[in-house]
Amino acid sequence: MRLIRLKEVIEMTGLSRSYVYKLMDADQFPKSVSLGYRCVAWVESEVQDWVIERVADRDERLGVRSPILDQERIA
Repeated sequence: MRLIRLKEVIEMTGLSRSYVYKLMDADQFPKSVSLGYRCVAWVESEVQDWVIERVADRDERLGVRSPILDQERIA
């Protein structure tokens, strides 16, 4: 398991810092893990799964088969 800091979460998702925390508060984004005083990180695989779910939702709305989900089923 790999933990990633906020900078990498922002790079992976394209979201702003404030929007990451807003989604977390609304239970729509993976929760952070406390590493100590004023230090948090996210489980990388949980953030990756969140991104994959967004792509799958988009593809489902468009009626398109998602190549990302096909790769996930193979793995």
